[in-house]
Amino acid sequence: MAKGKNNGMVVHSDNYPVVSEEVRKEISNKHKRVSQTKTPKHFVKKKYDGMEYCEISYMKSIAEEEFTPWNWEIIGKEVLGTEAYVVHGRLTYTDANGVVRIGDMVAAHRIQKKRGTNEFVDIGNDIKAANTDCMKKALNMYLNIADDVYRNQIEDLELSDSEKDDILEVAAKCSPGRLAEITKLINDGTLHSENYKSSYAKLKRESESWFSI
Repeated sequence: MAKGKNNGMVVHSDNYPVVSEEVRKEISNKHKRVSQTKTPKHFVKKKYDGMEYCEISYMKSIAEEEFTPWNWEIIGKEVLGTEAYVVHGRLTYTDANGVVRIGDMVAAHRIQKKRGTNEFVDIGNDIKAANTDCMKKALNMYLNIADDVYRNQIEDLELSDSEKDDILEVAAKCSPGRLAEITKLINDGTLHSENYKSSYAKLKRESESWFSI
């Protein structure tokens, strides 16, 4: 799930063992549900530039509820001259069906200086802020927490029951094996609400052509 607006660099993507299609669907549904959860307004704040952000306490509480046990570890840190403090963190979390997954994130926080000088205001606070920024980016990218705040909601593209029934009915009138093929495309999410109309129209034409033979 790429999140281009996170302004963090992913250096180690999700790592989990091969799982069944059923478990993969459980994982997908869980992330979809978390993604579509509305963040309580009192946890949403605004930066000086007007950009919204979510308080880390809320994000950690959702991680505890949905992905426990989970762990955040600082893998590396670096100071970029006198301009920024960089943190490389690793998120380990437990997904649906007990699947353990890992995701890395790198984030930088600008070092605050006293106006008109190169003297640091509070380097300790900058280090803490860099770690918090990095953790929040990872919790959002990998766990989909506060997606409504960071504009990254996972759209629910699953077909409705009536859409499934209609397209499977048409597929059953096509060439042998077509019904099984369409069923698989529905189950793995390849056939969804965004391409339903075009897929249905194509199958309809195909069924009419097959029926006329």
